Amino acid sequence: MSQLDLEELANIDLQRDEVVAASLNTGRRPSVAPTAGQDPALSTSHPFYDVARHGILQVAGQDRFGRRVVTFSCCRMPPSHELNHKRLLEYLKYTLDQHVEKDYVIVYFHYGLNSQNKPSLSWLQSTYKEFDRKYKKNLKALYVVHPTNFIKVLWNIFKPLISHKFGKKVTYFSDLRELREHLQYNQLLVPAEVLRYDETLGSLHQGRRTLPAKTPPPRPPLPTQQFGVSLQYLKDKNQGDLIPPVLRFTVTYLREKGLHTEGLFRRSASVQTVREVQRLYNQGKPVNFDDYGDIHVPAVILKTFLRELPQPLLTVKAYKQILAITSVESSLRVAHCRQIVQSLPEHNYTVLSYLMGFLHTVSQESIVNKMNSSNLACVFGLNLIWPSQGASSLSALVPLNLFTELLIEYHGNIFCTPNGAREQGGRARASEQGGASRACVNTGHLSALAAPPLRPPHPLPAAGRLL
Repeated sequence: MSQLDLEELANIDLQRDEVVAASLNTGRRPSVAPTAGQDPALSTSHPFYDVARHGILQVAGQDRFGRRVVTFSCCRMPPSHELNHKRLLEYLKYTLDQHVEKDYVIVYFHYGLNSQNKPSLSWLQSTYKEFDRKYKKNLKALYVVHPTNFIKVLWNIFKPLISHKFGKKVTYFSDLRELREHLQYNQLLVPAEVLRYDETLGSLHQGRRTLPAKTPPPRPPLPTQQFGVSLQYLKDKNQGDLIPPVLRFTVTYLREKGLHTEGLFRRSASVQTVREVQRLYNQGKPVNFDDYGDIHVPAVILKTFLRELPQPLLTVKAYKQILAITSVESSLRVAHCRQIVQSLPEHNYTVLSYLMGFLHTVSQESIVNKMNSSNLACVFGLNLIWPSQGASSLSALVPLNLFTELLIEYHGNIFCTPNGAREQGGRARASEQGGASRACVNTGHLSALAAPPLRPPHPLPAAGRLL
């Protein structure tokens, strides 16, 4: 079959998809393009505002193993005459350029592609050629959701261009239920059109239940559960210690053996190993990171612990305040950060201070480990804060990462009060005037150089501990 025949077959199959969609009353029509006002962090000064405003591309948090997730939603694509596809390609490269140095995955929501908004096949081919090894090396998975016969035909067209190695990264999911098993689904930005389509498909297949509108309540946690439970739960099970055991153990280990590791927290670890360590911790069994021979295992475990907290460490309440950091005058940003963290609940404040103190120590070794405060912020920003619904938008990354960078870089100045310690009750705030301000700077300087004190961890009842 010639190339032209394949292209014609692809167009026919796409038209069939539209007929099927119409019969399901879901209609493969592109959604109304979101306006700038719908995304408070998207500015009209964005270099690709004309494309970004549609919401086609989103950075949707991280998967279960700390890899950045980028979603591409066809249902958000307007008709071709309303979208400059050359600009779309440039915007795609612009976005990926911010993440390709680390492991990442792409989720492609196929639903919504139709004859009106479909890019030309020549554009698709040139796009694939544009993405050289720089983009393919750290792409760990390409998830195609709701594939149709059109995708199969498209694959045959591109087959001469696609390497066997890249082909192994592609996984097809017929429904969102399958996708849930691979990603942090609550952080994923799934368009409403895709959700409705998935529910309709589910109801048409006998023996398959429709996805529930809400996630069913979780099972009661194990007495020794460490992941996916609240800070309060861990405190109650850990004799009142505010620092969760997993956080304390990983920080202790990395402080002793990982500070000079290049790319600490940026590299991924074996998926099977991470799952095994999580299982051991949750079952209250001992964990010895020396057994795994990979310093990146405890680093990934630390990030996974933060990401799986039921509520973000910085709290949902602080999300909008943090997004506003870019509108604050540069000279006042540290004070703004201090005000936000001083308003956190006492438990969150203590854990955050402990973590940021350690990351500050990591950043001081950046000549060796290449992880300065900016690089660490890119890794930890989305693990510390996310909105109450969905995931942070692509344009929210700048303020979230900036806020995190300030917490790390100016840890000693931010986590202090006029007396050099947070007052009981968690509501003390540093004064910006006179001697009070100087007290913050002085105590901050000392705490920036010295790591937070590490108390011996209280043993959990049958809980895992570092050997």
